[in-house]
Amino acid sequence: MDMHPGVAPDTVTVLWCTTDGDERRKAHTLLVRTAADMLDVPLSELWLTHTDDGRPVLGGAGETLRVSVTHARGALAVALTGGSPVGVDVEVVRRLRAEAMARAWLAPVEAAWVAGLPEEDRSAAFLWLWTQKESVGKALGLGLRRGGMSRRVPLPEPWPPVEGAPPVLRPLPGDPETASAAAVVGGGRLVVGVARHGGTGSGPRPGAVHLRVHQVSPVAYS
Repeated sequence: MDMHPGVAPDTVTVLWCTTDGDERRKAHTLLVRTAADMLDVPLSELWLTHTDDGRPVLGGAGETLRVSVTHARGALAVALTGGSPVGVDVEVVRRLRAEAMARAWLAPVEAAWVAGLPEEDRSAAFLWLWTQKESVGKALGLGLRRGGMSRRVPLPEPWPPVEGAPPVLRPLPGDPETASAAAVVGGGRLVVGVARHGGTGSGPRPGAVHLRVHQVSPVAYS
């Protein structure tokens, strides 16, 4: 499988894997090796640094890429693109007080959507929205400040999403220059959210930016 289509401004590549620990270091290793692969340069020609607010930045030959990194206990993901700022987030699906959390944190229309689902679906649905909001915050360089949790993201069509179906970046309600998507992966055990801000002139229309989400083996990055 060709997982690295090169540095394309209209493509966002997201790679994820499960792991048994040391998620932060492994995520950084995966990011740097993937960037070197995409750019077809030796590892020695690029390196990873961080801005003052903690955003990952590639230096050297990797400075043309926009990147994002995320890790949770037992899982990690990285996102790379040759275009505009990108964000990625991963969460392990677990039982949550999803309806109450949605009422407390999400926009009313999103909270109503979560509450309207069968109880067994609500935790994954909440995380489906949460990971996108985290990703949008990273792409905008704001984190969850300035009302990040109440910033609406597109609701899924349909629910539950079909695992393996290609996710599509869709514009945020009220912000056509920012688009997000999420995918349920790992047999329903993980949710990966991704977002991208700007870079298409008239906004990231559905399908205008190709989103590639792939699992990789953790062995190569340990």
